[in-house]
Amino acid sequence: MNSDSSDDGVSRQEKPVLPLSNREHHHLVLGPPMHRKPAVMQEPVLVLNATFEPINVTAVRRAMVLLLKGVAQAEELNHHEVHSTSRVMKVPSVIRLLAYRHIPQQTRALSRKNILLRDRNTCQFCGGIFPTSELTLDHVVPRSRGGRSSWENLVACCYQCNNRKGDRTPEEAGIKLARRPRPFTLYTSRQLMRLIGHRDEKWRKYLFY
Repeated sequence: MNSDSSDDGVSRQEKPVLPLSNREHHHLVLGPPMHRKPAVMQEPVLVLNATFEPINVTAVRRAMVLLLKGVAQAEELNHHEVHSTSRVMKVPSVIRLLAYRHIPQQTRALSRKNILLRDRNTCQFCGGIFPTSELTLDHVVPRSRGGRSSWENLVACCYQCNNRKGDRTPEEAGIKLARRPRPFTLYTSRQLMRLIGHRDEKWRKYLFY
């Protein structure tokens, strides 16, 4: 979970518990398996630490890799299935890492993806919710004024508000920030987990206590 490219942080040296052949692993995780919708592999999966503490949200595809490598186990399943050449596997809704991981306070890399995730795909000026493709990042204090590319100075912004603001501060443009931008901490991640958890009742016992 230290960055986008390694949301689990588990060593690649772990041996898989499930004895899948290379061909089966390819068809189940990497290739286009039969009898399943591609969108299923992008659905969110709650990741728990070994202590059952919620620490991340990842996609089904990544969760299946962790299960096949034997570094995590499924705690909750949903109604979907994925097929390899010789077996059927239930799609997980919640997985738990088998080895405890220490999670530092700052757990997300500064990136466009994480800024939009922190701001919930919501323009921080007009409050509209947009698809990722219709949002950009705005420097609250323009770079021409010495504004930095940091968690505290970057916000999600729709193109209309971005054009309206231009190379000005919000005050100069006559618009207001919905809230002051903050770093993406573990606390922020858990807030997002709870929002997603409202749509999946299997998450609730791990998030609402």
